[in-house]
Amino acid sequence: MTQQVQQHQAYPPAYFEQAAEDEIDLRELFAVIWRGKWLIIACTAVFAIGAVIFAINQPNIYRANALLAASNQESNKLSGMASQFGGLASLAGINLNAGGGTDQTTLAIEVLKSRQFFKEFLDKYQIKADLMAAQDWNPVSGELSYNPEVYDAQANLWKREVKAPKQAEPSMQESHKVFAKVLSVTTNKETGLVTIAAEHISPKVAQQWVNWLVKDINQVMQQRSQQETLANINYLKEQLEKTSVAQMQTVFYQLIEEQTKTLMLAEANDDFVFKIVDPAVVAEQKVKPKRALICMLGTLLGGMLGVMIVLVRHFAKGGDNAE
Repeated sequence: MTQQVQQHQAYPPAYFEQAAEDEIDLRELFAVIWRGKWLIIACTAVFAIGAVIFAINQPNIYRANALLAASNQESNKLSGMASQFGGLASLAGINLNAGGGTDQTTLAIEVLKSRQFFKEFLDKYQIKADLMAAQDWNPVSGELSYNPEVYDAQANLWKREVKAPKQAEPSMQESHKVFAKVLSVTTNKETGLVTIAAEHISPKVAQQWVNWLVKDINQVMQQRSQQETLANINYLKEQLEKTSVAQMQTVFYQLIEEQTKTLMLAEANDDFVFKIVDPAVVAEQKVKPKRALICMLGTLLGGMLGVMIVLVRHFAKGGDNAE
């Protein structure tokens, strides 16, 4: 008690008067807000109307997705047999270690996201106009319309005005950045299933893109596997000709046999990396924009801004004494 009295006496009376003046009076605060209610209402109304107009002018975006499972390919047995016969091979000065076994599913996903794959995809299907200039989609006719300031569909001419180094026609890199935003590839860690999804103002275009992506990534990975396997077979045949050791020749024959099996499986299986569990369909419902949420957030932002303006004006004038 004595310490509290000493602490109280340590501060001059002016300190407590200033502290009392600095305290926020909630009644005064609500009174200030009430006096500025018309400004708050006006600000809220402006933002609400603006949010409604903005939401209405946003085109519907549809998403198509395909659920995929990793194909049960017979694994490349070269590395496995190399470890089995590696001791014998090393005696002949031959290295059969073909490198670490890369997860084909993970590799396929990264290839799918790569610029090289997108460039081939862009050139093959000519999707640049649908990706970079599509403005609206007619659900009755199913036809796309393009922004006339960007692209003239009849003349197949790009008309957008941009600053250098950009050109009227979007480059591959510029198109890839946009495509990366509408494409999503996710992997379920528990099941290992992969979902490839694409978004567009046309549900038919979105579905078509997903189907093309699944088909092409299987083909690309199939071709890569075939090229690698052929290279392995050629290498093994070269090493077979260089050795006269019977045991080593047996090893090479077995390795060549396994690689030939791998090559045959790769050529026969179209679903080389991914098997379709649930194919992409034409979406009937949009995924965005969420117009109700946009309107609510716009209205809330307007109300908060209005209250802030009223309070700033009040305290900038020094409170009631300045009014």
